[in-house]
Amino acid sequence: MMALLATAAIITSSKPNTMHTMEGTWELESFYNYDGQDITDTIPTPKGYRQVKMYYDGHVMWSRTDPNDTIGRFGYGSYYITDKELIETIEYGDYGMMRALDTLRNFTFELDLKDNNFIQITQDAEGNRTFSENYKRID
Repeated sequence: MMALLATAAIITSSKPNTMHTMEGTWELESFYNYDGQDITDTIPTPKGYRQVKMYYDGHVMWSRTDPNDTIGRFGYGSYYITDKELIETIEYGDYGMMRALDTLRNFTFELDLKDNNFIQITQDAEGNRTFSENYKRID
């Protein structure tokens, strides 16, 4: 009985496997533009631009630094994923984000999730792909 309890404690206290989940820290590497379905071009992040997203325990936090803007951006909220979608609900953020939240708090993206990268694809009202943010896992 003691061996069973010790084994159960080890199993439940070990770090969960985060592969094929959003759990972790991700950095934006590039953007894609689409013609409705196919990629038309790839745009790398500009020099000095950095955007990081962190997903843990159903929560998302992102921050962005743009060398052309002296004010950083951040947002915090909740998220969940399905096999094809990433759904984020932003609860609060910086001044600019809070102004934008007056009109839009829920973001739904088509999701292409791999072990060490993911693509969140924005679609128009008809379901055509318009652009994406492409992230790599950094933690």
